[in-house]
This record gives sequence, structure tokens and C-alpha cells, in this order.
Amino acid sequence: MLDKSNILLLPAEQLFWMKNFVLFLLTIATITAKAQSRSISGSVRDRQTTEALQYSNVQLLGTAIGATTDNNGYFKLEIPKAHENGKLIATYLGYRADTIQLTATKTIYKFNLNVSAGTIKEVVVSGTMKETSKLDSPIPVEVYNPVFFKKNPTPNIFEALTMVNGVQPQLNCNVCSTGDIHINGMEGPYTMVLIDGMPIVSSLSTVYGLAGIPNSMVKRIEIVKGPASALYGSEAVGGLINIITKDPVTAPVLKVDIAGTTWNEYNADVTAKFKVKKASSLLGINGFYFNTIHDINNDGFTDVTLQKRISIFNKWNFERKSGKPVSIAARFIYENRWGGQTTWTPEFRGTDSIYGESIYTNRAEVIGVYGLPVKHQNIRVEYSYNYHYQDSYYGTIKYKASQHTAFSQLLWDKTIGKHSLLFGVPFRFISYDDNSPATATTDTLNPTNKPQLTILPGLFVQDEWTINKKLTTLVGMRYDHNNEHGNIFTPRLSFKFRPNNNHTIRLSGGNGYRVVNLFTEDHAALTGAREVVIAEKLRPEQSWNVNLNYVTQIDHRNGFIGIDMSTFYTYFTNKIVGDFNTDPDKIIYDNLKGYAISKGANLNLDFAFTNGLKIILGGTLMDVYQIESDSVGVNVKRPQQFAPKFSSTFAASYTLSKLGLSFDLTGLVKSPMYLPVLPNDFRPEQSPWFCLVNLQATKKVGNDIEFYGGVKTF
Repeated sequence: MLDKSNILLLPAEQLFWMKNFVLFLLTIATITAKAQSRSISGSVRDRQTTEALQYSNVQLLGTAIGATTDNNGYFKLEIPKAHENGKLIATYLGYRADTIQLTATKTIYKFNLNVSAGTIKEVVVSGTMKETSKLDSPIPVEVYNPVFFKKNPTPNIFEALTMVNGVQPQLNCNVCSTGDIHINGMEGPYTMVLIDGMPIVSSLSTVYGLAGIPNSMVKRIEIVKGPASALYGSEAVGGLINIITKDPVTAPVLKVDIAGTTWNEYNADVTAKFKVKKASSLLGINGFYFNTIHDINNDGFTDVTLQKRISIFNKWNFERKSGKPVSIAARFIYENRWGGQTTWTPEFRGTDSIYGESIYTNRAEVIGVYGLPVKHQNIRVEYSYNYHYQDSYYGTIKYKASQHTAFSQLLWDKTIGKHSLLFGVPFRFISYDDNSPATATTDTLNPTNKPQLTILPGLFVQDEWTINKKLTTLVGMRYDHNNEHGNIFTPRLSFKFRPNNNHTIRLSGGNGYRVVNLFTEDHAALTGAREVVIAEKLRPEQSWNVNLNYVTQIDHRNGFIGIDMSTFYTYFTNKIVGDFNTDPDKIIYDNLKGYAISKGANLNLDFAFTNGLKIILGGTLMDVYQIESDSVGVNVKRPQQFAPKFSSTFAASYTLSKLGLSFDLTGLVKSPMYLPVLPNDFRPEQSPWFCLVNLQATKKVGNDIEFYGGVKTF
């Protein structure tokens, strides 16, 4: 029992003085503590892009003292006097750690981190439509950042992808430079191109639109090889390329990149960010100018298509109390290109006196994400819209086409125990109109215009089940209803086995489908004088694919080696092929009476050494062909055109950090591949072996300026 008589009750005046005495002691202690420490600050940025690395860790080695950078990459911390000559270390996921020696007089420190050669821990979204590390994704995803593409600078993404093993940007016409992107030997229409996960580069825009995506807007590129229709729907039959745009928060305040070549090609990229209250914005402008005629073989025709292009990109991110994402971006492109006889001028556009192919392109895009403010739920709406208009003449053949594409999807991401669930309700609408037979009625006596309308609602569900620490499985199913082809189901199943931290094995299988638009995908249907014949109502193409992937990273005292290898097998049915041989005056399109096969293996090797040397090697072996019945019912094997049995890419980089100087050697090698030839053609049916090599030197001046120059082979 407490004896209250022993409690000393202090008068108010004594309490007042005691309180102030305690405050005085605390003040003295604080002043003393500050005298025993000093404040330092600084920033953490990407060495190549100068982008701020937000939420990176900065720590005083040997202590628990550290800080995290803010949205602009800045940090601030107190260093005890006893450690004023210590070392700071900065770390960030996907980057090599860096240390700085502290001095007694310096108070501002700047870290410039190099991207790690091993991208095994990078964040990806394309495989499962949810952010996860590349290592944890059950679907194999390849990731490429701007630092990789700067080893061989190009004016657009289409040309930059020549550096990627197993991916082949293909020019299909040397007069007007139509192009598409092949993955593992499969033709361009089987490759889905996304921007921020939304399918806005498709059909009409794939012919010329791929060249209009500037490198300045790219944060990273994710590539999935093999069908992804279970998540992304039509067109993702052979694989997908997802272009992730830069974040206005982490982008550099101002970046200017100007380049030119001895062929008088000029490219300029300018990006700038700014903030309006709680909104961050990134503005990017790209201009490309090439207006010099080259005719090396003196045949009277341009060797390279002349182009003038302007692209304007603007992206906004908005801060919200709920923390839910809200962003919107818009882009506009105008392009004027032509090729043909060297004496052609715009006055001859559409005439038969001097041959030329002239294409004007106007394109507008809007993409956005809105996170619903629902507590404890991850629900978001993604949407996009694009308008593409093409005004072109191929000699005297006039081709005008316009396309409206609207897309939206509601996504609900939910984790229940060991199950990470994703539900999606997508909707896609496409309106396509042109002046060709594709959008005309079949009434030959009274033909009228009939624009093509595609209405494609759908539903998909995905379950990523972490069975244990070593084994994860992913099951997905998608249902689409096409207004012309009816119900379409696409499943997929994947397994990831990780016995330890050094080895990861993935086995994936799935189905893909594609609805074809001939006049936006086959350039030959527009530029030739042949009559286009569609033998019957074309059915959607379908594919089944299986992919086995193995990834490991071997660390050693002088660096590390990354190994990523895959084998793939794809079986196609209902493939749509153009018959150019039966009748020399016609192109006859029909579903293949047989099947097509794409099989092979990819190997990527990544070597990084502490002395500044870095080597990237990639090789692909593949066999792509189709089996069809001839006139007497005998199966005939026909090899796929533009599909070399062997291809390889390489990049070697060496950095002299003290001099701010780096060297890059890049290139590719391709074995012979089958080419389109006519009966009794004087040209060989296969190309020779060829190799392209590029050499570049880069000099960095301070943290904000660099000069680069080199030599490219063509």
C-alpha cells in the first residue's frame, strides 16, 4: 500500500523552474549533438539518362545511418563527426551500387549509378499485367532500357530493335520503307506492339507508324516471345513488345539529344519536365529530317526513303491522397515520306509520267490510367484512343485510309492467401475505312462504301499461385466475342521453378489468335497492279505455343555472367497466305490448307567485369516453315521468307571512368534467308551471309553533357 505521506508535493514555482532547467539541458544536449555532427545532402541519378532514381537507398557504411531519396532523387542526412571521413553507398534495384568518400569540407554529394548488366531483378509488367520483378515473373520477359539502345543510336524504336536477339525489324519495301517487326521468325502482323500496356499500334498504324515512336519517350521496353493472347487478345500471336513511357516525376528536368550522319540524316530529341501544383508533366518533341537523294547503284531509283517527321508527346501524373494512380498522355505525329525515281517531285504525285510513292501520315493518340479510390482494393481503369489517317499514292494508285481505335479495360488485382488474382473486362472498338475493295460492298453493279467495324468485348481471369518458395504456377483464360467471328477462347498455363537463388526454370504454353486486315498489313496488296482475290471468308488464325526458359547469374570476383536461354515451338492453323504464283495478274488470299511451324532456340549471354568491360552476346537458331498440300494432295514444305536459320547480335562496351570516356562496338550477323522472287527471276532466292558493325565513342563532360560519334555500316 502506497503511503501518501511520503510524497513530496512541489509548489508551482519550483515546478516551473525545474521544467525550464530540463529544457535547458535538452537544448545544450541538442547543440552539443549538432556540434558533433554535420548535415550533408545530394542526389542519386542514372549515369546515362541523368534520370532521378527516386526511393533509392543511401547509407553510411558501417553504421545504421541512412536515408531514402525523394521523388526528385534528393537525400539529406546527419553524419556524426566520428564518421566524417567515412564512405557513403547508394543502391537501387537494377543498378550497380556506388560508393563515395566523404571529406570534412564537402557537403553535397552526387551519385551517378550504372545500370547493372544483369537485369534479372528489374520490374516488369508485360508477362502478367502486374508489376513484379523479372525474377519472380512466371512468364519470361526480356527488358531493355535506353542505356542499351544508346550503344547504337537510332531515330526511332523500329530501328533500335535491331539490337535485340530474336527480334528482326523488317523493311518490306525499299521504295517507301514499309516495315514490321518479326519475333522468332514470325511475320510482323503476329507481333503486338503496346504503349504502356495498351494496344494502340495496330493494323493501319503498323505499316508506317512504328517509325514514328521516338526513343526519347521510352523508359524501358519489355518483350514477350510467344503467344500472349490470354491477356492481350488478338494480334499477340507470335509475341508482344510493350513500350513503357517515361515517368514525369523521375525524368530529367531537361534533356536534349541531337544527332546527324554523313548521309544527311538529322534527328533531334528534346524532353523537359515541369510541375503544376500536384501534377507532374513531361513534354517530349522529336524531329527527324532526311531529304537527300541517294542512288549508289545508279538505277534511277532512291536507295533510301526520304522522310520528314515531327512527334510531340506530353504525359501528366497526378498526386492523390488515396495514392491511387492517375495519368494521361497524348501524342501527335505528322510524317511526309517518299521514294521512287530520283527525278520525282511532289508535282508528279499521282501521275504516270515519273514514278513515285508518296505517303502523308497524321496520327493522334491518348492513353491514360485511373485508379478507383476504393479502400483496400486495387482497381483501375486503363483507356486509349487513336486516330490514324494515311493519304498516299503508289504511282497512280491512290490509297486513302483512316482508322479509329478505342480501347478500355477494367482491372481488379486481388491477393488471397497464396493466390494473386487478376480479373479484367476489356473492350475494343475499331473503325477502318479506305478506298480499296476491302471496304466496298460485294455488289459489283452498285458498289458502295462499307467501313469495317470491329467490336470486341472480352473477359479474362488469371491466377498466379505460389505453391511454395520454389514453385509458382500461373493459369489464365480469356474470352472474346468478335462481331464477325463469334466466340473466341484463349487459355495459357505456366510454371516457374526456382530451386535456389541462382537458377530459375520456366515452362509456358498457350494459345493465340489473330483477325486479319489484308489491306493494312500486306503492302503488296496496295502497290502492285495485280487484282486482289479473296478466295473465301477468311477465318481467324490460331497458334499453340510452348516455351522452356532457363535463367541464371554466375557471380565471380571480377564481375558476373548472366545466362538466359529458351527453346520454343509454335504450331499455326488457319494461317492466311497470299498466292503470287498461280496467276501472274492476281494475288489470291486464302487460309492455308495445312499448318505452319516455328521452332528454335535463343541464347543471351551477359558478361560484366569490374574493370569497366561489358559484353552482351545473343544468338538464335530457328526453323520456320509451312506444310501445305499441292494439286495432287502431296504435302509440300515451304520455308518462311525473311527468316534466317541463324542470327546473332553482339555489344561490347568499355568505360574509362576517370576520363569520362566509353567505347561501344555493336552489330549483328544473319545467315542466308529466303527472299520473294518471281518465276525466272535473275536474283537468287536466298540472301548471302551478312554482318553489320557499328563503333561509337562517347565523351562525358561533367554530369550534364556528353558527345558521341562513330561509324555505322549499312
